[in-house]
Amino acid sequence: MIKNVLSEIGGVGLYGVISISLFFAVFIGMLIWVCRMKKSFAQSMSALPLHDGEIKSNRKGTSHE
Repeated sequence: MIKNVLSEIGGVGLYGVISISLFFAVFIGMLIWVCRMKKSFAQSMSALPLHDGEIKSNRKGTSHE
């Protein structure tokens, strides 16, 4: 049934090509971003879930408590 529905839709092959191309473009873009990321940034981001709501700030004299 699904095969019959998809075969009657015009240009369904084009949607497959566009979706695969978009997927690979995003995947390659993320791969390049991760490879170029500084190691110190990755380590600070990996430690964020362990901070328990404490945010370190470089500003002096600002307190939100």
